[in-house]
Amino acid sequence: MSETGFRIFNQAFSAGAELTYAALLTAFFRPFVPRDKRRRGLLLVFFVNILFELVCSRAALPQGSFGLLLMAMLLAVSRWIGLEKPFVFLLTLLYFNARISGGLMVESLYFILERSLPLPTEPLDVIFLRAAALVTLFLVSHAAVLAAMLYALQRQMRKRNMALHGWELCYLSLVPAAGILFGQVISQLLIEFKDGVLLQLYERHPAFLAVIPVLALLFYAGAWLTIAFQQGMAALREEQATHYMEYQQTQAIRARIHEAEQFYTRIRQLKHEMRGHLTNIKGLARSGEYGSLTDYIAKMDESMSGFALTLQTGNPVTDVIVNDIRRQSLDLGIRFQAEFHYPDPEAYDAFDVGIILQNLLQNAVEACGKVDEGARFIVLTGTRKGRFFLIEVKNSFAGEVVFGQDGLPVTTKQEDAPMHGIGLANVRREAEKYFGELELKAVQQEFSATVLLQERSST
Repeated sequence: MSETGFRIFNQAFSAGAELTYAALLTAFFRPFVPRDKRRRGLLLVFFVNILFELVCSRAALPQGSFGLLLMAMLLAVSRWIGLEKPFVFLLTLLYFNARISGGLMVESLYFILERSLPLPTEPLDVIFLRAAALVTLFLVSHAAVLAAMLYALQRQMRKRNMALHGWELCYLSLVPAAGILFGQVISQLLIEFKDGVLLQLYERHPAFLAVIPVLALLFYAGAWLTIAFQQGMAALREEQATHYMEYQQTQAIRARIHEAEQFYTRIRQLKHEMRGHLTNIKGLARSGEYGSLTDYIAKMDESMSGFALTLQTGNPVTDVIVNDIRRQSLDLGIRFQAEFHYPDPEAYDAFDVGIILQNLLQNAVEACGKVDEGARFIVLTGTRKGRFFLIEVKNSFAGEVVFGQDGLPVTTKQEDAPMHGIGLANVRREAEKYFGELELKAVQQEFSATVLLQERSST
């Protein structure tokens, strides 16, 4: 390779490196950018990276300033990327931590390889070719290592949506920020000129050939573990919130069961009183006091109006829930239809079935509340087929239902959201207790939730 060819190679190498790192950063951002903004957002990330690679390389800015400038620009366009500023900040920080850590690991291997190959003294073509091959190998190796490191971070972060608040962002940023500072310090020490003599850190301190890559790997691993720990804590908090909600629902059902028991007690008392009421009615009729008879019957009718439990499902728990939802539906102008018959009480726990019904029906009522009057309906069915029990709730809704990767409706704050999915995760969890499943469908403004339960063995 001639000197002119080597100069051309250097220019091409710089452009290739800029494109490579821009592509890796864009690929790292890709899974987190919303689908509707993905094309525009990724183009922004790519071209912002290219722009600042060019600016920093041409302007000879101080080492480390590139990362700060790139982060500032990405934060400025975060709205168009479709990501919150704290998340863009964290992604950029993790990217540079991985890039610097991977560079330090590859640099030590590059130093060993360079020293292991004999340095030719002539001709110059061979020297230029050797230098070009080595820097190309360094770029390819670094890109491969960085891609693997970014993929591992990306995969871990995609396991759970990360809601970043102030303290969480500080906690997650601590280790990668320390790794970046460590890399900046070491890069300043790798090569020094003293009295016109080139001094390399690894020549003066050979032990650092092992120490520095290990420390760089630890900083990267620390960032990965911090994310994994934060997600584990978030999962634990979510599980605690879920169990608390189940507890609250169970307590509410118990309270309503107590009311139902009092209701049935009053019914039994009324049965005992009916003989006396009939005697009084006969007496008034025989004496011809028809006005008093009419008033007496009216008072009886008024006192009995509070004893109407319209739907009988075969279990006090489901009786309470279904009739409560029916009353709510009537108040909201929702047509409510129910064909629900409780299965074998020994095969299914009433509170488990109650939690399923409570969540499905409450979601249906909330969805119908956003539908025009006259088009609101809820249909509940519960049928037993052999060793299986099928619960289905159908309801009208307005707008569009968007399902997430977990198969549940995506929570949204938009006014026209038909279903927010609250409680459906609990329904799925209850179904899994009985080796069952939850199936959700949304077709032509009708949302249906079907729960299949398998009879538990009594042994």
